[in-house]
Amino acid sequence: MGKESVQKINKPRAIRRLVIWYKRNSAVTSIVDTAASSAVTASNVAGNVVSSAGSVVSTASNVASNVAGNVAGNVVSSAESVVNTASSVVSNASSIAKNTLQPLVFDPLKRLQNNDYILDKVEESQSKRIWIAVDGMGGDYAPGPILEGCLEAISRFPINIKFVGKIEEVKDAAEKTGLAELLENEIDNNRLELIDSGEPIGMNEEATAVRKRKNASINVAMDLVRNNKAEAVYSAGNSGAMMASAIFRIGRLKGIDRPAIGALFPTRDQTRPVLVLDVGANTDCKPSYLHQFALLGNIYAKDVLQVKKPRIGLLNIGEEECKGNDLSLKTFELLSSEKSFDFGGNCEGRDVLSGNFDVVVCDGFTGNILLKFLESVGGVLLDILRSELPRGRRGKVGSAFLKSNLLRIKKRLDHAEHGGALLLGVNGICVIGHGSSKSLSVVSALRLAHSAVNHGVMENLNQLQKLQVLNS
Repeated sequence: MGKESVQKINKPRAIRRLVIWYKRNSAVTSIVDTAASSAVTASNVAGNVVSSAGSVVSTASNVASNVAGNVAGNVVSSAESVVNTASSVVSNASSIAKNTLQPLVFDPLKRLQNNDYILDKVEESQSKRIWIAVDGMGGDYAPGPILEGCLEAISRFPINIKFVGKIEEVKDAAEKTGLAELLENEIDNNRLELIDSGEPIGMNEEATAVRKRKNASINVAMDLVRNNKAEAVYSAGNSGAMMASAIFRIGRLKGIDRPAIGALFPTRDQTRPVLVLDVGANTDCKPSYLHQFALLGNIYAKDVLQVKKPRIGLLNIGEEECKGNDLSLKTFELLSSEKSFDFGGNCEGRDVLSGNFDVVVCDGFTGNILLKFLESVGGVLLDILRSELPRGRRGKVGSAFLKSNLLRIKKRLDHAEHGGALLLGVNGICVIGHGSSKSLSVVSALRLAHSAVNHGVMENLNQLQKLQVLNS
């Protein structure tokens, strides 16, 4: 069964049931309130009857002890009956609420939550396991969280990992995080291999340091791709050093002057993200560079995002073709005359996440600012939602039901869920992670690397050299 079939079977049905619940929300809340009210009323009745029984017993004792005993016994028996009735009312109210809420709420939410898991299993069953080289020493928190993410990804996706780093430090990190046994198991199962290397390139070092330190972890990882021992490479270390290592070790694609970093941003349609490039590799660009970025993004959108005819946009301060600086005006002319993709014109900042464009190109300086800004948006929006949720009994009930929805919103907006950006334009699949990457970001980045390999991106990127515009 294909991925699209699974989506058609599971997702629409779950969404319909969830919509039904929202329409009946007021009725559900009313049932819960009625149940609580019934329980309180029953409790009051029971209390009044028991109190009356005590009064009768007291009066009866002044008249005749035998008669009083019989009356008291009968009244207390009646009180117990009422208490049992009250308990039954509470039980029935709880049952009504549960039976009403269960099929309307929890079933569709579970189906939506489990949908990604189902799709992952279908994709895994149709794919072979691939080897990915990981720079285990790159990143602010390496190697612990990087190793944890790799072990998690191995269990979730059809991938094997060549973990590059200083082996003793890696094993020490595994001991501290309680991953030593799992690490040994994956090594024994031939799903993870430790590759020894020297010190990593620091975040504050120049990118050219990769030429002097050939045993640096990123260089060793890149050599695995060059020697066909791995099909992709991932690093959360110095992004400039990774790009330099990729250029020196595996080379640029023929006809591409500058590689670009492409990042996926969420849009209104969660099934159709937008690819923005460049987001940091080239702070100063020429019009020809942006033209090449558009060609690279067009192929990526077709192969990985499965968009038949991607719409390309040029990030600018206005929609009109006369708007923008000299770089924007000259790039607009180049993109307008290109026949190999669908150029949709200028894209204003407010349109990046609208879903109107599949690929947006810009220089690396602008793109990196956009990337860092959007990384903060998800957290801010969630904080606003939390502060605005209603208080009181009904608010708490509603918030409990919305918890899963809020978590899914967070998943769509959290940059850690999109964990990596592709370095496009080099002769291999390279995924760059954020320097502060934790295990979740690593898992997301490795998913991206697997998807790029599985969709044959490199085969189509290599076809770019046949375009006349790149040979002129």
